[in-house]
Parts: sequence; structure tokens; C-alpha cells
Amino acid sequence: MPLVSADAPFVALVREAERIGVHLSPAQADLCARYATLLIERNTDVNLTAITEPSSIARKHFLDSFTALAVRGWSGGERLIDVGSGAGFPGLALRIALPRAQVTLVEATGKKARFLEEVTRTLRLDGVEVRNERAEALAKERRERYDVGTARAVGSLGAVIEYLLPFLRVGGDAIAWKGRVDAELGGANKACAAIGGEIVVIRTTAELGVADVLPGRSLVVVRKTRPTPPRFPRSAADAKRRPW
Repeated sequence: MPLVSADAPFVALVREAERIGVHLSPAQADLCARYATLLIERNTDVNLTAITEPSSIARKHFLDSFTALAVRGWSGGERLIDVGSGAGFPGLALRIALPRAQVTLVEATGKKARFLEEVTRTLRLDGVEVRNERAEALAKERRERYDVGTARAVGSLGAVIEYLLPFLRVGGDAIAWKGRVDAELGGANKACAAIGGEIVVIRTTAELGVADVLPGRSLVVVRKTRPTPPRFPRSAADAKRRPW
């Protein structure tokens, strides 16, 4: 397998990650480069990403995922669930950065779930579980089992809160990646009131010091403050009929 490595893009990733307090070892940087190689190769068969240049993958997928590590305190051994994992960002990237974390990747599309399994197997990443199903169904089985939930590009902020909070223990954090967030705050606050959460942090990439390479991004941290009522998350059809 030809490595994307040698690696201007992934040498640069190590430097840029340092700017947000994330320290990648040479072995971790190599895992990122090998992951990127697999992503580029498989993307010709499976529509995994529109981002296909190694330098863009390093920044817009890996560095963007790692910004989660700058917006809350981490022990490194969290139980993390990533909903709508797609090509594995942020969930699988965070597992590379946090070798002791236990990560569940939830992806409803079979081809993408199989890609996640291939990456996990090829890179020999333990502590990773891939679930090929909808988050609404899995939430009935896995209520309040996780410390952190993540979601990137899976819907409105209110929808993300509804997807993630049922999985979290009280005191756990949901992290959502957004562009402009102001227009979604009304619905998000309604979702928090109903589901049991509170927006505790909104950090922009400008505040994190990486707006030059990741412009116009925000991370929203929602803390779970009380148990989620059993009726949440709603079915996809019900959520579509009555969005936040």
C-alpha cells in the first residue's frame, strides 16, 4: 500500500495539532497517514468523502476532529460514541489520539460501516466497536453508558442533541461541529430543556488559534444535566415531522 506519508501533510498535522494542545507521537502520525491512504483508495469505490487531497485530509478531517480535545477536559480513557461516523471522523481519529479510549462508531450505511471495520482491522486499533445501525435504535440499548458523544455534519444542533444525550451518563458531554451556530441556538435550547442538557461551551476555531487552517468552524459542548426521558430519541419520522 503506498503511504501518503513521508509527509509533509502529516508532519504539518503534528505541528498544527500542537497549537491546540494535542501531542501526536510519530507512531500516531503514521497511523493518520496510513488511514488517509486507505481513505483515498477506498473512496474510488465508496463515496466516503469529497476531500481527497492528503493535505486537506490532514487538516479538514484529522485536525478538525482533534479540536474536540481542546474544548473539554479529557482523562484519555473515556467511553466515546460517535454518531453518523461516515469515514470515521471524528470518532476514529479521536481513538488514534486517545489510545486508551473505548469508541463506538455508529454508521447506518453498510458500505461505510465496512470501511470503518477495515480501517480498525488494518491499523490494529483495539477498543473500537462499529455498529451498522441507526442511532435511534441503538439508543434504546445503550442508554447512559458513555462519557462523551460526538457528531459532525449529521443535522441541526437540536437534532444532534436528541441523537447524543440519550447515550450519555449524567455529567457527560456531547460535542457538535458546526459552521454558523446562532440560527440553531433556539431549537438547541428547546432540545436541551426537553432531553436534559445545557450548552456549556461554544468555541470557534479562531478562539482555538487555528482559524487560518480551519476557518469558520465552531464546536458546541452540551453537558447532560439529568436523565433523558424514555421517549427520546424519537423515531426518524417523528423527528422529521416535528424538528427542533
